Amino acid sequence: MTLSLLLDWRLHLFVAIASLAAEAIGIIKVPLGPGTLLLLPLFYAFVIGVVFNPHLFSVTKKIIPDSVSQAAGPVILLSIMPFIARFGSTIGPAIEELINAGPALILQELGNLGTMLIALPFAVLVLKMGREAIGATYSIAREPNIAIISDKYGLKGPEGIGVMGVYVVGTMFGTLWFALMAGYLTSLDIFDPRALAMACGVGSGSMVAACSGAVAEALPGMGDELLSFASASNLLTYATGLYISLFIALPVAERLYRLFSGKRVAKPVGAQTTDAPMPSEPDEADRPERELRKTAIVMAVVCAVAWVANTINGASLVAALPGMVILYAMTMIGLVITRFAPFYLPGVAWVSLVSIVMTLPWFPGNGWILDQLASVNFLAIVTPVLAYAGLALSRREFTMFRQAGWKLIVLSLLVFTGTYLGSAVVAQVLL
Repeated sequence: MTLSLLLDWRLHLFVAIASLAAEAIGIIKVPLGPGTLLLLPLFYAFVIGVVFNPHLFSVTKKIIPDSVSQAAGPVILLSIMPFIARFGSTIGPAIEELINAGPALILQELGNLGTMLIALPFAVLVLKMGREAIGATYSIAREPNIAIISDKYGLKGPEGIGVMGVYVVGTMFGTLWFALMAGYLTSLDIFDPRALAMACGVGSGSMVAACSGAVAEALPGMGDELLSFASASNLLTYATGLYISLFIALPVAERLYRLFSGKRVAKPVGAQTTDAPMPSEPDEADRPERELRKTAIVMAVVCAVAWVANTINGASLVAALPGMVILYAMTMIGLVITRFAPFYLPGVAWVSLVSIVMTLPWFPGNGWILDQLASVNFLAIVTPVLAYAGLALSRREFTMFRQAGWKLIVLSLLVFTGTYLGSAVVAQVLL
């Protein structure tokens, strides 16, 4: 996509205004039984983005044309990078506590198996679903999980339909569900809050942001510590999640499907593999680290939007400027490493590692860096991400959502719940 489209002033001005409005509304607490639901500004930002999405209401094309909505897609990944840097900056100061909790952080990834233990039997026995239940329930449908299904079965087969259905529902509602679920469970005081924070790491970037933000908001006195656990968990998920999904989760899902359906599992049909690119997998040329000059320019604009959004519940523009510049620098350093590293790790992983190193107790200037970052509210800078996400939903995703039906919606929420609870239970036991 051209630089001029990515820098379209209508896109970034709209997101800045939507973010300021969402931050002004603030956090709304809704009592529900023994707990409390937290409605965060990122919820309102997402809703505002969806309402003005030209693919949902054609009348909004006068404000947000299709080209602006299209440009919002690649900006989502860039807009979440400063948050990942801010997120990672909570790990360095808490490195000793994280080392002590090491086994819990690593092994809680196995709690992802809770996904299929809850959702797959329900899908087969209650919803009477076929093999699409395997693709829909073996994981939380992050991008690497879609890649596994695409490679083994193809996205046109039932397994592909299942995983893409959960992906679409997750794109539209997963972030909100994680935020509501995490905040509510924290308010019940059943789990160790560190276990709930670690369980947040299983989600996508926006899910992690919303989930950990809700847990931290419910317990503001432990905010930084909880964020560090969630960030470390998310980093380890990138390293181990793909292999656990491929070598443990998917084979278990196959066996459970055979058990509950009473049918033999057909062999993967390699011929069904689609040649079309996955919606979640960017073209190699579109990866932000491939065109660093263009990325640096767009990243500066994205950081400026986050900087403005931070003024409501963070600090003034003057006070927050050094912190935002530091986040920008961390992000670009991480992307440069991604571009030239001899082996591949996702950009978000490198950005997180850079921010961790720069905030370790023995890093030169560590104290000054942390002081400047304290002026940047981690929830405020993730609010624009959800506004971009609401605008970026394509006509195809809206269509897939309408065609998915209520079954995939219910199943997706069970998948998210099972994944989160399973990880939280394992982390709780190990802690």
